[in-house]
Amino acid sequence: MQIGIVGLPFSGKTTLFQTITKTHIQQSDIGKSETHQAVIKVPDKRLDKLTSIFNPKKKVNATIEVVDVVGLQKGDSGSTQFTGNFLSKVKTNDALVQVVRLFENPLVPHPEGSIDMLRDINTFETEFILSDLAVVEKRVENLKKQILKTQDEKLKKELSVLEKCFEILQSEIALRYHHFDKDEYQILKTYQLLSIKPMLIALNLDENQLLDSEKFLVQVIKKKSGFNTKILFFSGKIEMELVDLSEEDAKVFMKDYGITESALDKLIREAYDLLGLQSFFTVGEDECRAWTIKKGMNAQEAAGVIHSDFFKKFIRAEVVHYDDFIETGSFAKAKEAGKWRLEGKEYIVKDGDILSIRHN
Repeated sequence: MQIGIVGLPFSGKTTLFQTITKTHIQQSDIGKSETHQAVIKVPDKRLDKLTSIFNPKKKVNATIEVVDVVGLQKGDSGSTQFTGNFLSKVKTNDALVQVVRLFENPLVPHPEGSIDMLRDINTFETEFILSDLAVVEKRVENLKKQILKTQDEKLKKELSVLEKCFEILQSEIALRYHHFDKDEYQILKTYQLLSIKPMLIALNLDENQLLDSEKFLVQVIKKKSGFNTKILFFSGKIEMELVDLSEEDAKVFMKDYGITESALDKLIREAYDLLGLQSFFTVGEDECRAWTIKKGMNAQEAAGVIHSDFFKKFIRAEVVHYDDFIETGSFAKAKEAGKWRLEGKEYIVKDGDILSIRHN
């Protein structure tokens, strides 16, 4: 899974990237055309607990690739220009985090001349809609010509879906707010449309605005909350200070500001929920590991995430939920309590399940 972080210049998007990936980008490199990317481990206290119990040779967290998407330029009029280079980079991301600036800093003026979070959110939404309109309109014209010649039913279905998209986009509504069924998504997937991508709107506050964070959230939620969209807040300045602190000092520091979780924990939690993801575990003396799957996947599909042969040669899955395992204390006691069980390939895996796959 790849998450792209986008935002207007001086919004704090690179600061967010640095804090959640624990990387340092030289000031001279900020704003250049090279995209910054890193793979981060997904924090999971359940995996930490299982590792302390089994004491394996290796602990493997689930991972997410995070990209600091660059390429926005200043136009002749002073406003930000969305270049083709920038839009092409965004297309490869599974989900987007738009960092929106709320903090004031006279030394670093906002590129639009003032702080206006709804304006900045709409700036990106409008550009993505216009980009999608161009793609959809061109494809609709080509499809109509092909259908006249072939009367192909698959092309007719594709045309129907794209005409629906065109109507939505012409109404200046992002596609992510509309619910498409599984077949429609499969058709649209090939186009890498921008406004359909799940969006996390991250409001970047200064430390003095944290007490009013709920007020800012409500303002955005009223206008932008909906299907495939989530809103959160963070303070880039505070997060940068947390990076250099020990775990204990960081807890004290966060408590002083009333922060209950770090930007990383918050972003991962919301991104998983937004993308419909969950984790299951495999454990043993060699390795304790967290695996990321889509909600609704069955045991055979989850086995295939571990190894393709496990999908093809699947027999049964031994299953016990993490909570039941911790409560009973061992697999043997979980079995005695009726919490450990054998499941077939159609079993729907739950978040926190511990699986052992039986296969040929």
